[in-house]
Amino acid sequence: MRILITSDAWDPQVNGVVVTLRNTVREMREVGHVVDVIGPGRFRSIPCPTYPEIRLALGARPVLQRELERFAPDAIHISTEGPIGMATRRICLVRGFPFTTAYHTRFPEYVHARTRLPTASPEAKRERCR
Repeated sequence: MRILITSDAWDPQVNGVVVTLRNTVREMREVGHVVDVIGPGRFRSIPCPTYPEIRLALGARPVLQRELERFAPDAIHISTEGPIGMATRRICLVRGFPFTTAYHTRFPEYVHARTRLPTASPEAKRERCR
């Protein structure tokens, strides 16, 4: 199976999300799956205010669309709710791709507490109301 994971937390970050994903990817590869992880290193990014080790991807959607087409995954998992996770979710909803997602960290609330940025885009708030 070809499995794509998108995450706003990935190497070279060192935190619980990255350790969990690294171990999960290793285990999946050991049983024969082909796994790709799209993390912030593939995008132009800016440091998260007050937590510069976390990079926030800029303009993720076009790159993610190309990577989804290139990799042609059988399964898509969204690991975080930051810019990469939100862009992946939007692409999947628009294109009708099934996906799974998990909260490893309350990323929107974390960024809000540090920056006062809203926890959800107006688009995401509308989707929740459907």
